[in-house]
Amino acid sequence: MAYLSVTPTPNPQFSHFKSAKPRKSPHFAQTHFANLHENGPIVQNSNLDQFSSLCKNGRVREAVRLLTAMESQNLRIGLQFYGELLQGCVCERAFFTGQQIHARILKIGESIARNEFVETKLLIFYAKCNAREVAIRLFNRLEVPNVFSWAAIIGLHCRMGNHEEALLGFCEMQKNGFPDNFVVPNALKACGALKLIGFGRGVHGYVVKMGFDGCVFVGSSLVDMYGKCDEVVDARKVFDEMLDRNTVAWNSMIVGYVQNGLNEEAIEMFYDMRVQGVEQTRVTLSSFLTASANLGALEEGLQGHAIAVLGGFEVDNFLGSSILNFYVKVGMYEEAELVFRSVSQKDVVTWNVIICGYVRNGKFRKALDLCHLMRAENMRFDSVTLTSILSMCADTSNVKLGKEGHCYCIRNNLESDLAVASSTINMYAKCNRINSAIQVFNSTTKRDLVLWNSLLAAYAELGLSGEALKLFYKMQLDGVPPNVISYNSLILGFLRNGQVDEAIDMFSQMQSLSIMPNLITWTTLISGLTQNGFAYDAILIFRQMQEAGVQPNSVSIVSALSACTALALLHYGRTIHGYITRRVLFPSIPIATSLVDMYAKCGCLYQAKNVFDTVVNKELPVYNAMISGYASHGQAVQALLLFKHLEDVGIEPDSITFTSILSACNHAGLVSEGLELLNDMVSKHNMKPGMEHYGCVLSLLSKSGNLDKAYELLETMPYEPDAYILGSLLASCKEKHETELGEYLSEHLLQLEPGNSGNYIALSNVYATAGMWDVVTKVRNVMKEKGLHKNPGCSWVQIGQELNVFVSGDGSHPKTKDIYATLALLGMEMHFTEHAPMIY
Repeated sequence: MAYLSVTPTPNPQFSHFKSAKPRKSPHFAQTHFANLHENGPIVQNSNLDQFSSLCKNGRVREAVRLLTAMESQNLRIGLQFYGELLQGCVCERAFFTGQQIHARILKIGESIARNEFVETKLLIFYAKCNAREVAIRLFNRLEVPNVFSWAAIIGLHCRMGNHEEALLGFCEMQKNGFPDNFVVPNALKACGALKLIGFGRGVHGYVVKMGFDGCVFVGSSLVDMYGKCDEVVDARKVFDEMLDRNTVAWNSMIVGYVQNGLNEEAIEMFYDMRVQGVEQTRVTLSSFLTASANLGALEEGLQGHAIAVLGGFEVDNFLGSSILNFYVKVGMYEEAELVFRSVSQKDVVTWNVIICGYVRNGKFRKALDLCHLMRAENMRFDSVTLTSILSMCADTSNVKLGKEGHCYCIRNNLESDLAVASSTINMYAKCNRINSAIQVFNSTTKRDLVLWNSLLAAYAELGLSGEALKLFYKMQLDGVPPNVISYNSLILGFLRNGQVDEAIDMFSQMQSLSIMPNLITWTTLISGLTQNGFAYDAILIFRQMQEAGVQPNSVSIVSALSACTALALLHYGRTIHGYITRRVLFPSIPIATSLVDMYAKCGCLYQAKNVFDTVVNKELPVYNAMISGYASHGQAVQALLLFKHLEDVGIEPDSITFTSILSACNHAGLVSEGLELLNDMVSKHNMKPGMEHYGCVLSLLSKSGNLDKAYELLETMPYEPDAYILGSLLASCKEKHETELGEYLSEHLLQLEPGNSGNYIALSNVYATAGMWDVVTKVRNVMKEKGLHKNPGCSWVQIGQELNVFVSGDGSHPKTKDIYATLALLGMEMHFTEHAPMIY
């Protein structure tokens, strides 16, 4: 590992780091026993021991009273008494008492107040109590800052988050010849906070040069610095080279793994730590539980909680939040609530963990109840709480609550928080209030990439591709380069608006700019192409995705299977099924449902049944797909049996289930069963039949010749009939020679769809069946006047990798002559076979 040296660079911006003169002496112990009074008896060592004991045991007030008593006896008090007293105030963080002692010292006079030892002790006291202004003023008064003064002021800057100043102080300290291994950890902490890996490596080089690398505190700080700078490999190298590893070193390594997403390594190191008998702390257990939560590792997380209980750790807000986060992420909400109630002194982080967990898992009612309880306990919402609330409002389209959350942001000066602003934009967009989303965006002065992407996503969700494209170029003019998320939103916007060519162009453009498509990009494109009728292109993109080494998720697989279903491409469907089996993705209910649907619609009902049977924990969508498959294949008896089994296992059917089973009855002409099912929807399952359910039953009645019953149901249903229902009844009028009813239905049908040529064809067929050829001619003439033509039939067949499409009356296929020649030969063969003498 190569290291850089640290080169001190003075900066006038940080003027409180005065240019120090070389020290006269590295020691100032000789001043410890300078006498306060010229005359008077000397304080005995027993008095000093008693005084020191009081300070070390936190009995500072008693020590002050003892000092007062000694002064009243006119004893000569050494400076070490004041040093012990100030150190006691540091340990107890007794700021007010320390200020009183400082006032007492100033009252005595400069002989003690300007003493180097006393000034250093005062500086350490104020620095440890985070009194920044006073500490810096005392530091600047020092004629020659010593190593303890530097350590105090650098440590103060680190604790206060002034990491740049801490590093400048470290450089200044080096320049003036104050090497100290106790200051190095603070410098490394600042490097980690600022992610200054170059400077951190420089400090590491300084550590090796000065021989501090054997110090366990320095080693632990190096591990922590490398972990925070995302250099986990270097962190592990330092850790492995440490001769002495304490709990802090182990914790730093585990925390580094978790922060860099290496959760399995973190868990493995935790177990190694226990095997080697190293004591665990709250930090250890918190990191272990976080890793378990991230992996969904149930057994490991339960072990972590058990270790915390057996170890007697207090479930405070720090450890309690980690335990709570684990239970929420693995979906154990009852246990999470028990932990939440047991956490002592809940802070806003504790509340946020459980509220965010409920929102993420769609438990909005509970999340809202907790928000009300949080406010009832006088806890203020922070940006994380509000982000969760606004996300919940977006998911439920609750614009009223969303506005209340937005008002709270404004009242509490949180509207400028970029995370809150992004969530507000998303909320308004999901509630279809795009103008409000734009207002929030325009009112935010400091815009980062996330905020731009939020508005881009809002436009995309609503299919406003033109506005999204304008914003896409505007963000670049404002100096914000787009990332893969920006392109994903733009592609989605184009696809939502049916602009397939533009979406593919944008996909190609991002690749030419070396912005690699991620899983979301591929999935969006596959899904969008399928929904826009470009199923074959979707399958090709799915193959490109695999060739690019991107492993598809359940959404992209379901979209690809939908594309296979749309074109009845059984070969590709089977290929995807094989991929799923190899990748052990099959247990997913959406994937299983799509496979059943694909096989059924591609004509392989037996294969659909095989897939259905292999699903262990069947849910309603899988049953619906199988019932629909039976219905489309005319196997109404099997569909009804499966529907009964569905009720037997206690799964409540939904509207899709009834659509499928009524469709099965319609195909098979099961009138009584269909009417009974329609009645059961209302009486047994408390469901309101939809237009599609009435349509199935009306079609069933009309096709079975019960036109009177069909018309009666048509009159009583709570909906205006749509074109599908009227069309199915009109087709039945042709079969039953019901010319009068056909004319009546046609009148309403042509009002609904005046441009649909199929309706005119159906009406002319009714007249033709009745032998009314003059009326048929009139209907056909009306079609010609309106410029309507019968839509030609279409079919396709896939041979190898090629899809061949045939349209009725179209001779553009390159092998049309060969196809018709083959058809002629087949026709001749069939003719000869039909008239050939039978041989017995």
